[in-house]
Amino acid sequence: MTTILSSNLGYPRIGKNREWKRAIEAYWQGDITEKTLKEQTQKLRLQNLQKQKEQGIDLIPVGDFSLYDHVLDTAVSFNIIPKRFQDHNPAELSTYFAIARGGEKDAVAAEMTKWFNTNYHYIVPELNDTKPKLLENRALYYYQEAKEELGIDGKPVIIGPVTFVKLAKGYEETELEAWVDRLLPLYEQILSELAEAGASWVQIDEPVLGTNLSEKELKLVEKVYQNFDNKISGIQLILQTYFETVQHYQRIIKLPVDGFGLDFVHGDHLSLIQKYGFPADKVLGAGIINGRNVWRANLENKFQLLADIEEAANPKTIIVQGSSSLVHVPVTKNTEEKLDTVVKDGLSFADEKLTEIKVLTTALKEGQESVSDAFTASVHAIERLDQSDYRNQTVEATAENIKREVPFEQRKKRQQAHLNLPLLPTTTIGSLPQTLEVKRTRTKWRKGELTDDQYNQFVQSETRKWIQIQEDLELDVLVHGEFERTDMVEYFGEKLKGFAVTEFGWVQSYGSRCVKPPLLAGNVEWEHPITVKEIAYAQSLTDKPVKGMLTGPVTILNWSFVHEELPRFTVQDQIGLALEKEVLALEDAGVSIIQVDEPALREGLPLDRLKWPAYFDAAVRAFRLATSTVKPETQIHTHMCYSEFGEIYEAIDGLDADVISIETSRSHGEMVETFEINDYKKDIGLGVYDIHSPRVPSIEELEANINRALETIDVEQFWINPDCGLKTRKEPETIAALKKMVEAAKLTREKYISINQK
Repeated sequence: MTTILSSNLGYPRIGKNREWKRAIEAYWQGDITEKTLKEQTQKLRLQNLQKQKEQGIDLIPVGDFSLYDHVLDTAVSFNIIPKRFQDHNPAELSTYFAIARGGEKDAVAAEMTKWFNTNYHYIVPELNDTKPKLLENRALYYYQEAKEELGIDGKPVIIGPVTFVKLAKGYEETELEAWVDRLLPLYEQILSELAEAGASWVQIDEPVLGTNLSEKELKLVEKVYQNFDNKISGIQLILQTYFETVQHYQRIIKLPVDGFGLDFVHGDHLSLIQKYGFPADKVLGAGIINGRNVWRANLENKFQLLADIEEAANPKTIIVQGSSSLVHVPVTKNTEEKLDTVVKDGLSFADEKLTEIKVLTTALKEGQESVSDAFTASVHAIERLDQSDYRNQTVEATAENIKREVPFEQRKKRQQAHLNLPLLPTTTIGSLPQTLEVKRTRTKWRKGELTDDQYNQFVQSETRKWIQIQEDLELDVLVHGEFERTDMVEYFGEKLKGFAVTEFGWVQSYGSRCVKPPLLAGNVEWEHPITVKEIAYAQSLTDKPVKGMLTGPVTILNWSFVHEELPRFTVQDQIGLALEKEVLALEDAGVSIIQVDEPALREGLPLDRLKWPAYFDAAVRAFRLATSTVKPETQIHTHMCYSEFGEIYEAIDGLDADVISIETSRSHGEMVETFEINDYKKDIGLGVYDIHSPRVPSIEELEANINRALETIDVEQFWINPDCGLKTRKEPETIAALKKMVEAAKLTREKYISINQK
């Protein structure tokens, strides 16, 4: 008879009221000591564990908690400290945060990029010039803490060695196996110590198994887990995958581990099990509750899926769980008092997902009748949303007007004649620092403590101040600052029909930075101008061009919680058509440069490369729907984050934007190298300094970044800008950094003008 258990793969770190964020930032600002930080975060961590215990979850994850990022945690515990920080004490918390945020002088922060195809950012380990050793068995510490403090026999969570090394940098491709071999003894020590401490289960996360591994890499995976089987005893290893269908399923399920966790939401694993079977002596972790989305599960459908899985696999134990860690969703919907009840009833955040897991576990053990009320409630909530005004008639995108009428070479001449920009024009990406005063004023307005007129006057005063600052800095293309906006996607979610927004639906993006993705509940339509008033006002204050700032359709889709019943590419086209109306409204208001940001373009890529062409086609189509009907003189910009340019070159070129800016400061050299094999013709700005770090770069550092780019990119193509928006930075450091950036641009410009005059 099959044993039925419930499990969770990971829980949000941030706390219901973002207590985690506030504690960490208070420590950075010197308002609390390290001791207080550790006390406050331990309290939150134990509350999270207790909540899962009270929900009746059988296998509760421990070690999923972090003070910044779990990949960074793993790297530091292995003594993988970047060379520029090796004079620091690796055991000190200041070293940990310096790697993530940057240190003094030339100690720039480590590169940060997206965790597979999510909006969570991890710190990229740098393996070169390091000597791995186990400084701390974090998994053991958290296991013992849960056991001693709460009586929980937790399930330690660790990143698998192949995934960890594949996500790292600082080694040649031929050195992959050698680096995994160096780390294996450390993993063996971690697992042996956990077994000795009495841990029953360990979750080893290997999401890299959902990517297209080579034969050599597959053999390395087999070697690693055979090694664990030979050397580790007394503990059950669950090889956990998520985000995609496991590639090479038949080989993976032969690995000598005790169980496999499979994603049945984003992966077609049921078909694979039905076709190839499942080992009868193994545990099957059935990830059937969506760990990456917030919409309520249809429990009847999920129960039928579980029944089909159990029948096809017939495992000795089946574990009901989420498809991935719940770190990608907010904590609870109980605090949402202003949401439309139809939408709220249709939601399931982390706490509600734990309930869904427990209900389905009970149904599988005791029969559906034992939890029939919960099943009925889920079906009714989904039906009410489906019949609501959010699901009006679909807005179809036409095939017309998805190509600029004039080719880029001709557009560039007309735009230059219109804009009269200098060589190496300087600009920023869009947002400017949102001070505590800005945030408090917005909160007062939302609470009704300020009138609309009072709030608008405040936003205009901030805009005036920063237009003057930008003019004083002698930037060439200005921005209005986005002081009226909370978040680049949430803001548009508030204005476009088809969306709803939460008050407290925060999720971690990077470090202490949290975002509130809007809820895309139905079909999308533009109803009225969204950004025109603020940008037109800013333009009225200066003779220099002010960029119109919009978030693109691909990013709005990827950074929203899209209802699973909505066809994603159709909705993406709807967003593109809605943004086209906004683009044309800006153009009619006299705005000559319009930036349609797509920082999430690469992030949304399926892990399986065979699915890339369809994704790229849809992304290019939606962007062109938004931008292709402007005049040739109107300059279209876009911005992207952490894009491995070589892999997405054709798609970026296909967008046909006049200027792209790419966030590259933490990997500037690697990005520039891609242009040595790609002959990109349009204008481009590679971020010349890192805005995610509070450090102010030197002029020499900025010049070096500019000159490195100009070795490959023509000086007539290159723009100079920070690598991302400046919203999270403080005013003094922002002004100081931009001042140096403009000075570096002037020095470089003078050099090239001088060369041309000779």
